[in-house]
Amino acid sequence: MYKKNQRRTGKGFIGYFHCMLRRVVEFIFFGNYFVGLLAVALSIELSTQLRLPYNSALYYLLIFCAPVMYYTYAYTGILHSDSPSNLRSEWYKSHTALTRITQPLLLLICVVSAVVLLAEYWQNIFHLPAAYWVILGVIALASVLYYGLLPKSLIRINLRNTGWLKAFVIGFVWGSFVSLLPIIALHIEGKAANVNPVIVMALFVKNWMFCTVNAIMFDMKDYEDDSNKQLQTFAVTFGIHRTVTFILIPLSVIGMLAMLGMTTYRHFGWIAISINAIPFILLLLVSWSMHRERNILYYLIVIDGIVLVKALCGIFAMHFVH
Repeated sequence: MYKKNQRRTGKGFIGYFHCMLRRVVEFIFFGNYFVGLLAVALSIELSTQLRLPYNSALYYLLIFCAPVMYYTYAYTGILHSDSPSNLRSEWYKSHTALTRITQPLLLLICVVSAVVLLAEYWQNIFHLPAAYWVILGVIALASVLYYGLLPKSLIRINLRNTGWLKAFVIGFVWGSFVSLLPIIALHIEGKAANVNPVIVMALFVKNWMFCTVNAIMFDMKDYEDDSNKQLQTFAVTFGIHRTVTFILIPLSVIGMLAMLGMTTYRHFGWIAISINAIPFILLLLVSWSMHRERNILYYLIVIDGIVLVKALCGIFAMHFVH
């Protein structure tokens, strides 16, 4: 009897632990908090690679909360999203009350953080170079047009429905967000430093291509739904296998070449170059794995996880650069 109860207790504890672990994983990945972590990690990677001062804690808090709120917006019902039923959309349906609390809280944190930063450094804003204002304007415009947030009477563009362009826009916004915005923020915070524009552009292209490949992979999970909508994404236009062979792998190679060009230009040693190459090798391997159908958590954990690996490798590799 004792052994039977012990077995039941053990199974009960394992079941409870598994259930709690699953809830934590779903909260982090379905709730887009992992995306916020990626934004911070990639921004820190940029500062490390350029030997720049790190941004303020308030800035990192702002860029953590903003993407979480932004990506969650599509699942709140405000946009009347017609996304197919899947584990992620079902999670949001069962956590509507939680989302109604977290979204205003995230917005409040973003507003307070931005106001405090502007109040402290408002004078530096007027001394930003014109090119920085153009970059900020392009990032803001692309972010707004992605969800079609402007009034329909003003403009009807919704970049989520632009087929091929969609993935490149997402990659461009992310590349700008983590490769250019931290430099602009440093100028605002009075930590401006001279940067080599060639290196900055190489890092931007590397991140742009990396995030574009990531976005194309995510389009693959919506292949059937996009096909029914006649939305001409790469997967719908070329099919899964051709997209992997002729789109994902070449773009991954372009990103790797940008990385190799940047590291060679800066005379990195073979150890640093090898470490920086790890995420691109993983990206090629995962791209090849897309020949098979994957569930939503594979995309959120494995594919987005490569982005975190990229940031960590970029940071770690700088310890071998002198």
